[in-house]
Amino acid sequence: MSKAGSEGAGRLVRLAEIDRVPLRFFLDGSERRALTGDTVLSAVLSVAPALRRSEFGPEARAGFCLMGACQDCWIWQEDGPRLRACSTPLAEDMRLLSDAPGEWP
Repeated sequence: MSKAGSEGAGRLVRLAEIDRVPLRFFLDGSERRALTGDTVLSAVLSVAPALRRSEFGPEARAGFCLMGACQDCWIWQEDGPRLRACSTPLAEDMRLLSDAPGEWP
């Protein structure tokens, strides 16, 4: 899988609530836009086909339970610990990585 964040390749398409305040975030070094109130998961999937690759193979992962229980939505921050994308609100200028930095945690 190529790095997440290919322009125009989002898995999710926003149909409503498009008048919320925009936020800037970075995914794999590329500047992206989302809206205030988005979770990290919804922000990433609105600009990328997947959240990350599986740590056990090449399969793309995009979250599973969507409530923080299944461990499928972990994503890494450039300068901090990994986080659960489905239950973490997106913050302005958040810097995220679709692949683990270095070795798998």
